Amino acid sequence: MLNALEVFTTVAVGLMVGVEFSVAFVINPILDGLPGDNGLRGRTHGARMLGAVMPFWYIGSLVLAAVWAVAGWHHHGAGLVVIAAALLVLSVIMSVLLLVPINNRVRTWTADGLPADWKQQMNRWDRFHYVRVAVIVAAFALLVTALA
Repeated sequence: MLNALEVFTTVAVGLMVGVEFSVAFVINPILDGLPGDNGLRGRTHGARMLGAVMPFWYIGSLVLAAVWAVAGWHHHGAGLVVIAAALLVLSVIMSVLLLVPINNRVRTWTADGLPADWKQQMNRWDRFHYVRVAVIVAAFALLVTALA
């Protein structure tokens, strides 16, 4: 049972990392290169779509890692799982305090009703997101190492 939990947790976190990495280094650069307000439209749609899904994915990954840490406390790699869970806690805190407030504003924007500092807000979100991606990549690496 513990083995299944370990694999399921690692896959769930790995998929989350893949999505967030793709947003940071593939999707947003593509959207930013589109002419006119097309990139902004893509970002607002992404903010609505991913904003609805990612909270469950982040919290679910954290819960899975915490359950793994508790269930596997006396097994090899437990310390790595605890650190990974702590990094996932950090990613949730970062999301709630730094990224979600910007995301909530972005998802309501239209081409006709943009704030004057919309590009600065997008750049701020991107910078915070890069840090969050680094945090969850580290958590994923620790989970993979604990699994091995």
